[in-house]
Amino acid sequence: MRKTSARLLLCALAISSAPALGQPVSPPDPVRTLVQRLDLEKYKATIKGLTQFGDRRQGTARNRAAIDWIEAQLKSYGCTNTERLKYTFGEEPPHAVAPPPADSSQVKFNVGGARARGIPRQTGVNYDPNAQPDARIRALDTPPAVPGPREEVYCTKIGTTHPGEMYIVSGRMDGIGFGEAANDDGSGTALVMEVARILSSPDVQTDRSIRFILWNNEETGGGAAAYVAQRQAFQGKEDPVGSGRYPEPKWLGMIQHDMMLFDHGMPRADGSVSKEQRPEADVNIEFRVDSKFAAQSQELAWALERANENYATDYPAAIGSHMTNTDSGSFQDVVASVSLRELERGSQVGNGWDPQWHQPTDVYTTYNDKDFLLGLNAAQTTLSGVARLAGVTVKK
Repeated sequence: MRKTSARLLLCALAISSAPALGQPVSPPDPVRTLVQRLDLEKYKATIKGLTQFGDRRQGTARNRAAIDWIEAQLKSYGCTNTERLKYTFGEEPPHAVAPPPADSSQVKFNVGGARARGIPRQTGVNYDPNAQPDARIRALDTPPAVPGPREEVYCTKIGTTHPGEMYIVSGRMDGIGFGEAANDDGSGTALVMEVARILSSPDVQTDRSIRFILWNNEETGGGAAAYVAQRQAFQGKEDPVGSGRYPEPKWLGMIQHDMMLFDHGMPRADGSVSKEQRPEADVNIEFRVDSKFAAQSQELAWALERANENYATDYPAAIGSHMTNTDSGSFQDVVASVSLRELERGSQVGNGWDPQWHQPTDVYTTYNDKDFLLGLNAAQTTLSGVARLAGVTVKK
């Protein structure tokens, strides 16, 4: 009797939860379907894969090996139409780090127009190989940059109805500091690769095209600027005419990812930073308020913020207006451009909130799952935002 009663109860519950006869059933949300395909362990594994090449400093053999590896990964995801932009770069500019002045009020930070936050803390680039205690990483990172040819790889999800228009989703793969560039910017590169993996699935279609680009030379200035210089004039031009092919679709928006993992709060009075991700950590979405496309960039930022609110699982998004010192700066006066990141670039990173920035401690083992989860939430934000903007559908 008990089993019979239980079966009747289950049947009653099933009937009560089923849609009424003749009532249309809402189709599954394709964006949510794609966001659920993101996986923390896959994201971590991609960052880990990038760290095998050390800091991936531009102009080195390890940098070129990393580009080859990234391209192979993209092809394995189904993003097979990979291409490389080629350009030439000379000597690296000097990165001398001055000793901190006796009067901390005289410390100068590149805050991109934003007000500095917290207690000033000296930042800079480590160029001392002996500061890296791991002999393997130290040996890997020792060969210097050499002037000459440079390359950066990209691939494209071709839109089905508007192939001549596209969104750019980008990160940059080079780093400095005698670490593994795990966060700066392995975290952003891996994010772009994971979004490419999801959107390159054969059951996914988009109305508009999406290009996934992994810039080179960001630390010294080169890759993104070279792309704009070479490709801007070819936007939206069908080639050959009548073919339906657009080698450089018209740019609708540019979304950059640069350092995604570390939001542990401002330094304490003694300069130390908490070892734990702060509970109120967030994904920062920045645009440049004094750029020519400020209004359009702000609109793009809000689209991503709304996507975060609807689809990100853990950390919210915050919008800032002082985007600075990243590859989206090369685009900010020609198209709507934003940068996603862990902290406000100028007022927080520039003021010492991330002690791993350009340091030997920027290695995979520095970070924990709460850190990686912040990066995954940024991936959820970008994937859902660009999927909605580009008009995504998922075939049954």
